[in-house]
Amino acid sequence: MPKLTTNYLGLDLKNPIIVASSGLTDSIAKIKELEANGAGAVVLKSLFEEEIIMEMEEKIHAMTNRPFIYPETFDYMDEEPHEDILRKYLQFIKDAKAAVSIPIIASINCVSAQKWTYFSREIEKAGADALEVNLFVLPTDMNRTGEENEQIYIDVLKTVKEQVAIPVALKISPYHSNLANTIKRLDDLKVDGIVMFNRFYTPDFDIHNLSVTSGHILSNADDYKNSLRWIGIMSERVNCSLAATTGMHTSESIIKSILAGADAVQIASILYKNGSEYIDILNKEIYSWMSEQGFKSIRDFKGKLSQTKSNDPAAFERVQFMKHFRNFVE
Repeated sequence: MPKLTTNYLGLDLKNPIIVASSGLTDSIAKIKELEANGAGAVVLKSLFEEEIIMEMEEKIHAMTNRPFIYPETFDYMDEEPHEDILRKYLQFIKDAKAAVSIPIIASINCVSAQKWTYFSREIEKAGADALEVNLFVLPTDMNRTGEENEQIYIDVLKTVKEQVAIPVALKISPYHSNLANTIKRLDDLKVDGIVMFNRFYTPDFDIHNLSVTSGHILSNADDYKNSLRWIGIMSERVNCSLAATTGMHTSESIIKSILAGADAVQIASILYKNGSEYIDILNKEIYSWMSEQGFKSIRDFKGKLSQTKSNDPAAFERVQFMKHFRNFVE
């Protein structure tokens, strides 16, 4: 009888399906429903770096504008009785841990290693099983080099790892001058996991009103292939966990990601379309496929088609279509 259990970030998951940070994971009721339908873990809806810094600065401003204040009062700012975004998030972590038995992964979106990183300690104290840092710097500053952009990833990881003992995953983009080297450097610094790849807001144009609008918010079923390539390339070349995300709409794309070397996958868009009940369908389809193939565990086929094990390793680095389109007929 096949077992769907897997290990991600050192956490034991009952199956490889993690619900990604989104509106699907922003309440206890939703998280309980996700667990009931078979989710292996959830990543809580993210806090943003700006929110953490803003709350901290507002507290300091309020404290320093009182008529009289002892300097040591700053050591007790967390004892302020009013509720704020950060306090609510920490309570959310505690409530989620009490409500379900699956791993709870907190999430922060950031673009720097600045003042926000102290908050990762509070996340650990609240009981989160791990922290996912969703990090991306859009490389639009023409005065900053690629190396300087990539150093931000290194700085964030170093700073957060100094703050906490729980596992830390980085959710990254594919936009690097040398992605393989960047991932290897992060792995050398003991990142616990890499999530490939985050999905961004993209602008679009309304040609009738001549205005800028939002592009598609949800992923498409074909979007998983870039993650598939890079999971396959990095599998067995790094020690950290690897998770695939974006475009994980079917059991087939999940199976392919694990064959490439992923320990787990993160899904969201397909649940917006089909509801949380779809997790159970995906798990059953993966189970059925494993039975047909004779695999007893996820470990039996994880990385089986990675670049290092593939009979066509060059396929992972091929980028031109010339050969494939030579005789192409639609």
